[in-house]
Amino acid sequence: MSVFDRKGFDAFVKSLPGTSFVDQWDAHVAKVGGKVFTLLGGEGKDSRVVAKCTEESFEILTALDGIDQAPYFAKRKWVEIGASSPLSTDEVKHYLTRSYELVAAGLTKKLRQELGIVLPD
Repeated sequence: MSVFDRKGFDAFVKSLPGTSFVDQWDAHVAKVGGKVFTLLGGEGKDSRVVAKCTEESFEILTALDGIDQAPYFAKRKWVEIGASSPLSTDEVKHYLTRSYELVAAGLTKKLRQELGIVLPD
């Protein structure tokens, strides 16, 4: 199942503890602890996901066709990955999981505990 369609996106994101969804900005937005960590926009071949990444990953990813700095995200380190990008489904899932971890790490320890979030060391 592709993370570039809503059913696949929802199924994958729901597997991450403490996530919720909201439709805003003409997109389907996933949040953890009330903070955005990814979103799905567009349809079909124009589908795209947006994710937070490390500086190193940002530089590598934005050098690839089909991946750009995410529009409307004022800070760097957010990428927009198009369905036509050269990344495999597993690679996209890796970056969505990493985005989740980066955003969840900014939550309070108490909130992470309440949401059942255990981050890797």
